[in-house]
Amino acid sequence: MGQKVNPYGMRLGIIRECRSKWFALGRTYSDQLVEDLQARQQIHKMHRHAAISGILIERAAGATTVTIESAKPGIIIGRGGGDVDRLRKSLDKLMSGRVRVNVEETKRPEINAQLVAEEIAGQIERRASIRRAMGQAIERAMRSGADGIRVQVSGRLGGAEIARTERVGPEGSVPLHTLRADVWHGVSEAKTGYGHIGVQVLISHGLILPPQKEEAPIADLDEELATEDSVGAESAEAAPAADEAVAADPVVVEAPVVEAPVVEAPAVEAPVVEAPVVEAPAVEAPVVEAPVVEAPVVEAPVVEAPVVEAPVVEAPVVEAPVVEAPVVEAPVVEAPVVEAPVVEAPVVEAPVVEAAAEEAAVVDVPENEATAEEDAGDVDA
Repeated sequence: MGQKVNPYGMRLGIIRECRSKWFALGRTYSDQLVEDLQARQQIHKMHRHAAISGILIERAAGATTVTIESAKPGIIIGRGGGDVDRLRKSLDKLMSGRVRVNVEETKRPEINAQLVAEEIAGQIERRASIRRAMGQAIERAMRSGADGIRVQVSGRLGGAEIARTERVGPEGSVPLHTLRADVWHGVSEAKTGYGHIGVQVLISHGLILPPQKEEAPIADLDEELATEDSVGAESAEAAPAADEAVAADPVVVEAPVVEAPVVEAPAVEAPVVEAPVVEAPAVEAPVVEAPVVEAPVVEAPVVEAPVVEAPVVEAPVVEAPVVEAPVVEAPVVEAPVVEAPVVEAPVVEAPVVEAAAEEAAVVDVPENEATAEEDAGDVDA
């Protein structure tokens, strides 16, 4: 069982704030929660390529304010604000109350975890090398000032039948167990022909420490200064009194018989009291930080370059000269006359068949008829 939590939810209330700020009770709470989820899905669906890094929803006094953080705000706003108006109208149908849409630019998108994850997913969809895409993202993030980064990709990498997971990093320091660590988490999906590939990115921005308490001023400083002044005054008054005592003449007592020796009073040197040097405390002037005024980001108007239609120049039609090919007369070749040899057919003599002589009957035929029969026989022959 994996002991994993979302880095955003684990730090909520410590260094993170809620992305939806409103209060509701009972059935109203569930209705508004569903509205928020549908609104976020609708925004990502309409502007999938606008590099959206975060969406903040606030409800107050019957009005809803939706703030969109994007690295490409011009895509969401559109020409003349037309796209953002269409987005606002679509959100009005999903959410209760009057909806107001604000668009803010995301600074330093190279170290924003969500945008880095979407960039890697886009390269995977374009069939780029996965290891190269992750390496380039890590290099850009570290060069832009990130404290650490780690990237993980899971799914059917390269179209393999068995899914696997590849990790690159951590590069630098990514303390996942430190609640004060400013760790950003981003997740995206690459929709490929062989399945979805998940991309997860963690980027560390250092530690967010609580504000340090100011040191209390020294309350006894004035009392110490007054005490030192009084001691110095008393020492100055005692010095002249001691000088007067030394200058007084000694008293000489005369005895009636014995002269008392003259006793000279020892010279008492007055102690030299040095007045203490009182150093005035150095008072540091408060450093007043000038407020940083961010110049408003003014988007340059998109000026459409006029479309200049190039004149259509008709090329002159040049007629190719008709070249008549010379008629070449083919030489007439007379074929030689070949005389076929005359082949004489062999003469075959038909056998003479002698008919049996029959005795013809003698018939008397007139002369005219006999002549006609002879002529017919000649013709037959």
